[in-house]
Amino acid sequence: MKKDRHYLPILIFTTLALGMVLGTLLNIPIDRESVTANNHKNKLNRLIDFIETEYVDDVNTDSIVDLTVNNILDKLDPHSVYIAKNEMEEVSQSMKGDFVGIGVNFYMYNDTVSIIKPMPDGPSAKAGIIAGDRILYAGKDKLFGRKLSTEDLFSKLKGEAGSEVKLTIYRKSEKRRFEVNVKRDVVPIKSVDVALMIDKSTGYIKINRFAETTYDEFHKGLMQLKKAGAKNMIVDVRDNGGGYLEKAVEIADEFLSKGRLIVFTKSKKGKVEKTFASTKGDFESGNLYVLVNENSASASEIFAGAIQDNDRGTIVGRRTFGKGLVQREMGFDDGSAVRLTVARYYTPTGRSIQKSYKKGKDEYYKDFDRRFESGELYKKDSIKIADTLKFKTPKGKIVYGGGGIVPDVFVPLETEHGDESLGYMMQSGVVGYFVFEQLEKNRSQFKGMSYEGFLKYMNGSDVYYANFQKYLVDNGVNVRLDHAKELVKRYIVAEFAQQLFGEQKYFEITLAHDAMIKSILNKPATS
Repeated sequence: MKKDRHYLPILIFTTLALGMVLGTLLNIPIDRESVTANNHKNKLNRLIDFIETEYVDDVNTDSIVDLTVNNILDKLDPHSVYIAKNEMEEVSQSMKGDFVGIGVNFYMYNDTVSIIKPMPDGPSAKAGIIAGDRILYAGKDKLFGRKLSTEDLFSKLKGEAGSEVKLTIYRKSEKRRFEVNVKRDVVPIKSVDVALMIDKSTGYIKINRFAETTYDEFHKGLMQLKKAGAKNMIVDVRDNGGGYLEKAVEIADEFLSKGRLIVFTKSKKGKVEKTFASTKGDFESGNLYVLVNENSASASEIFAGAIQDNDRGTIVGRRTFGKGLVQREMGFDDGSAVRLTVARYYTPTGRSIQKSYKKGKDEYYKDFDRRFESGELYKKDSIKIADTLKFKTPKGKIVYGGGGIVPDVFVPLETEHGDESLGYMMQSGVVGYFVFEQLEKNRSQFKGMSYEGFLKYMNGSDVYYANFQKYLVDNGVNVRLDHAKELVKRYIVAEFAQQLFGEQKYFEITLAHDAMIKSILNKPATS
């Protein structure tokens, strides 16, 4: 079958689709409300009834209702959103922090479900499935040679905890086909990517979103790093679009002493709710740094704002997204839901960091383009600050409201990657796709190789760099890599390390050259 040359994103079965979650930049309380049908028939309900009973043609009234609800919400703020019934499961699972499945990372390679890596100690790993295996059948359902949607694939591999699915596997390395029973189990969806030591005294924790399990994941990592000798801590919320407000508060509480204000919210009716730090903080002393960028939003900004306004740590990076609205999820009887903005949140000094949305959603989400064009992503002096929204921290530091958290230490986009578009590409699924194909051609080459031997081999060869350039050209991507050879090689080596040795190795390699990390390690603490 002809190979699909489009750059399909890698389908991560352990990380269900987060587009809805991160795309709307959520900041929602965990408690949910239910909206039931009103006995009084309003105009909209009556119109739907008329269409169902009287209209000349058959009409899917569910789609009409969905369209109507979306049109209504379009008149509100950009973060009040409707979630259709068929989308709710994925959205809920991604924020819940786990799901029931077989525990593999996979993507479609030549129309076949190919295993990138089974989760350590997960159901598939326990059943003997290894990287490179192909899943041909799930029970009697054929999975290869068909254009199955992600939703269809998930439905065939997911099920009740403890239930079994018989998988027919083809193992290329042994040129054999066999069947294996996999017992489905609860599979975690990590919201903390990694917790590791950058040097002998500095710990690093990367949070990709604030889900139900985030605080537990974070606290476990924090304790491990303290035990390893961390006296300084870096918390990375770059590209973290938010999530549950309470989880950001719990994590901020680990760094703030009792009684410090973390955040407060104000509703339409003027009701103010304040949240203060408790006595439980496990890292209330020691240098703290928070990494942010233009995609850090919502709960990430609550966390960064609490640290900055309490003079507890140093914010490093670029101005954050600017989302200071709180949503509450309210479910309908049919399984769909609306996430409606019910309050604004304010940082401890009293500033709202919500940027304006008066010109509509399209303009609202073009803010990144404006920052790019104005030069803000490259020079701190280009950041537009409203002098009228000036606030003071307890130690007298000036901070600003009205559109994101402005960092204490600015790190331009350009110094991170040298070429920003190439840098983004090297962190995309393209590299993972390429590396998997290269391993498929000669996976045995790396069998039994130590990590140190792997690094020596990869860093001493340009073979995969040259192969990647050819790979891009063959797929219609005309990007020259010569001017950024070291950057390209670094991300290729990091992706190989991730697929062969685990995710932590990816971060060890990339963080060693990270501009924001360097700005911290090369400068003394400021708080």
